Amino acid sequence: MPNYAESLRRLDSYVSARVPTVALRTMEQQRALRLLREIAGRPNRRGMPFWIYTRATGLRDLRTHVTVQEDRSLTGAMEFAATRFAAQANATVILVDPHDIASDTPAVRHIAELVRLAENNMGSVVLVSDTPVWSGLQRLGMSLTLDLPDAAETYEILSGFLADHRGRFPIEWDETDARRAAEFLSGTTETECVNLMATIAAKGSVTKEDVLALAQAKDQIFSDISGLERIHLKDADHRIGGLTTLRSWLQRRNRLIHSDLRHTNLRPPRGVLLVGVPGCGKSLSAKAIAQEWQLPLYRLDMGGIHGKYWGESEGNLRAALEAADRVAPCVLWIDEIEKGLAGGAGEVTGVGQRVIGHFLFWLQESQSRSFVVATANDVHNLPPELLRKGRFDELFFVDLPDSEDRKEIIELYFARYLSKEPKPDELERLIDLSVDFAGSDIESALHEVGAEALLAGGVENLRPSFVQDTFANTVPLIRVNPERIEEIRAWGRERAVPAGRTSLASSPGAAATGRRILLTGD
Repeated sequence: MPNYAESLRRLDSYVSARVPTVALRTMEQQRALRLLREIAGRPNRRGMPFWIYTRATGLRDLRTHVTVQEDRSLTGAMEFAATRFAAQANATVILVDPHDIASDTPAVRHIAELVRLAENNMGSVVLVSDTPVWSGLQRLGMSLTLDLPDAAETYEILSGFLADHRGRFPIEWDETDARRAAEFLSGTTETECVNLMATIAAKGSVTKEDVLALAQAKDQIFSDISGLERIHLKDADHRIGGLTTLRSWLQRRNRLIHSDLRHTNLRPPRGVLLVGVPGCGKSLSAKAIAQEWQLPLYRLDMGGIHGKYWGESEGNLRAALEAADRVAPCVLWIDEIEKGLAGGAGEVTGVGQRVIGHFLFWLQESQSRSFVVATANDVHNLPPELLRKGRFDELFFVDLPDSEDRKEIIELYFARYLSKEPKPDELERLIDLSVDFAGSDIESALHEVGAEALLAGGVENLRPSFVQDTFANTVPLIRVNPERIEEIRAWGRERAVPAGRTSLASSPGAAATGRRILLTGD
């Protein structure tokens, strides 16, 4: 999409060519009018009249802002323009947000007649609106979309704001900080950008830490977006036990997503696909990433995008992904992605394939800093296209925790639910009792202990063996459905990088076949 400079060039060429109508689509009216005034103010157009109509001010001269007539109605403005088009060549009238121009209505037909009259005497009608123009009217001329400011233009806006306020209060930002902030503010209008900077500066200073604070403040603009659910995080969400390899890999991606990539051919990180045993921390990882990276977390429900009408599913997904681009930088959590992308053997409408195609295209081409954390349990329903190298940055398999990981998880939930640390001998016993436990099994057991301690008036009032008895009486998922869990683990051994510190090949019964090993060092 064209940025301001490209839009200026194209619109200037349309005006020079005396195209009878130009549909300028934008949600930033003031920015569009500044563009039009710049074009009208060029020396070679001093003799060409430019009038502008808005509902609030009526018809005025674009350059001098002088009111042309007292009648402020759109009909009055068009009657004036029709008279001038007939009497004077090279006249231009700009209609800002005329009512209901998206469909074939009498008002739109009236504008079309005005355009034909203008064409007879080298006149031009410019329509500025945030909605599409009726095709019958659009085909009489050209159309142009003024996109939101890109990173370069946003940098100029920020630089101007900082220059206006230097000397009034301390400003620690250098060019690198302003460039990073401009990347974070992608998807905002010029007005929103200035408002966000003013909000940050209202405390009386602009510090280095405000670069990330700006990204968080931006999130307030997009807190209620259709198709995306904003997930509000708790302080405990950044704590996760085990998954050592995954956590090390994410630390490097954290540095990359906050880096200035303008002078490289690199694109921001795409994201990660987590598959594996249910209850082992896949969904919790999405929350932990957002909390640690200090980015907002949005959840895209792939299972809820499907509609009953033709094209509705693809439209819902397209709108949600466009919203994700606007709220970036963010973490985009897609839980159980297989439910939204699996077409199924009996799927005959092609909806599943079209949804997959659109999602993969976005994943491949989007340049926004939306880091996708997708999770999947039913790995056999994942479309093969999703697993190809290059779709996600990496594919991790989340297995049952080993003894070291279980130690971390037990200590984590002991502190959370019992507000204490386990004794060394008790910890070793719990590690032995929790063999084959998923992280959720450990949390469930210690949550039960915490609830019982609350009812008993304190953990010291529980019988000494209560914690161990609770672990011994917990039946983990692998014992409830061993066939399914082993099937999932067998799939992960061949196709993914282990998320934990222990190689899957060391698990009982695992085949010693070639498998990708992730290098986390420099």
